[in-house]
Amino acid sequence: MSLFQSFAINSSGMTAERFRTDIIAENVANVTTTRDEDGDVYTRQVVTFEEKRLGAISHVLNSTRGDFKGDGVKVTSVQEDTATDYVVEYDPSHPDADENGYVTYPNVNIVTEMTNLIDASRAYEANATAFEASKSIATTGLSVGQGG
Repeated sequence: MSLFQSFAINSSGMTAERFRTDIIAENVANVTTTRDEDGDVYTRQVVTFEEKRLGAISHVLNSTRGDFKGDGVKVTSVQEDTATDYVVEYDPSHPDADENGYVTYPNVNIVTEMTNLIDASRAYEANATAFEASKSIATTGLSVGQGG
């Protein structure tokens, strides 16, 4: 792996985690959104990552050598969380209450979102640390090459 490839891998990880953090922030901001522009309850968003593959020719050459290398990570999708149930509370005075007095709130759990935020933050920090280590190696290599 080249030094510049390590920069690309770490940068892609930081970019993906920053995007994930933005989606988590959107979920938290909409924790009480009972109606969007279309009149629907906000649904929690989930980010999916996937390994970013090398170009097709590089992938074929690497696989023939038995050497499987990726080139970082990429965001493949942002999907609605359909597995988690919405929160239903009795509040007949709420403007969005149904005919029985129940209000449907988003399926956003603050504890889950904060846990995911910590996870994304730590992953970002790990990528930043690895990037700095690669940068330090490059800098040291350049100074050794200059004789001082």
